[in-house]
Amino acid sequence: MRSSYFLICVIFFAVACKKKKIQEPEVPQVLKHGVLVLNEGLFQQNNSTLGWFDFSSNSYTSSFFEQKTNRSLGDTGNDMKRYGGKIYIIVNISSTIEILDAATGNSIRQISMITGGTPKQPRYIAFSGSKAYITCYDGFVDVLDTASLSITNRIPVGANPEGLTVSGGKLFVANSGGLNFPNVDSTVSVIDLGSQQEITRIPVGKNPGAIQTDPSGEVYVITRGDYASIPSRMHRINPNTLSVAQSFSFDADGISTFNNQFLISYHDFSSGNNKIALFDPNTETIINTAYIPTSGIQTLYEVSYSPVTNKIYCLDMKNYTITGQVHVFSSSGTFETSYNVGLNPCKILIYE
Repeated sequence: MRSSYFLICVIFFAVACKKKKIQEPEVPQVLKHGVLVLNEGLFQQNNSTLGWFDFSSNSYTSSFFEQKTNRSLGDTGNDMKRYGGKIYIIVNISSTIEILDAATGNSIRQISMITGGTPKQPRYIAFSGSKAYITCYDGFVDVLDTASLSITNRIPVGANPEGLTVSGGKLFVANSGGLNFPNVDSTVSVIDLGSQQEITRIPVGKNPGAIQTDPSGEVYVITRGDYASIPSRMHRINPNTLSVAQSFSFDADGISTFNNQFLISYHDFSSGNNKIALFDPNTETIINTAYIPTSGIQTLYEVSYSPVTNKIYCLDMKNYTITGQVHVFSSSGTFETSYNVGLNPCKILIYE
């Protein structure tokens, strides 16, 4: 959702250009040989969608969620992950979590993320054991029991937490403070998963967002700076000393796991240039600065590798007001195909 907040100026133009939805084919009863695509839509326009692209027919159905539930998804879909037999979709502005059956896409439950009449604004989700952990923009991480599908605890962290990752029995949470811009946060909260309490905050740099764990348990976080004089950078956290062990000088705003390595992505809003580099956490170096060719990508938002298909998927938001695209590359970085999806695609789940 990082782009949506900065693009409110284009929202009202897009509203004026809405078209009547055409009749779409029925979605499959059992999900296979395709991809679920979560599309953010536009901020405060209540037009997020969950679509299905069928690899066999090479066709896209934007109304997947509506056909399965007879209702709309809501405002600003932000994250989507599969865990066990369920799919968890985080809808930020609507403050809901949609839980679907992973095999069929049928609705299991919608969880309201509103407390005392105030929306929590959930952002991202991560899992450990029987628990799901959800960052909420009101300054908490909510704990969801994946069996009962009920919120069992709220853990206070820093301001406007974003990405989160698990390492060594601890949860690392990037506190952005984004709603207080330019007075942003600059810490990563560390939560002990046994006690479910915050044990410390690690200073990392202004406006932390994306965060990932490598195979050895080291934690990498991206601080986005101020989008002007303070650049976006990646830092490595030692999970034992709970301190920053290394900072890197290259541009970065996304980290994606790729086997035992990372794909480091970056979109420069000033120039419009995109970069996807290959990073080796064993040597702590970029081993290929242009692993994925980005000449056909307009606005790179997310990079996702699927071990199921052994392919890399790059999500392109285009100009934020028209149909987005998913660009598919081989694991060696060779372009294969592109397909049109919904408005501002942000997450995918692959079915083979």
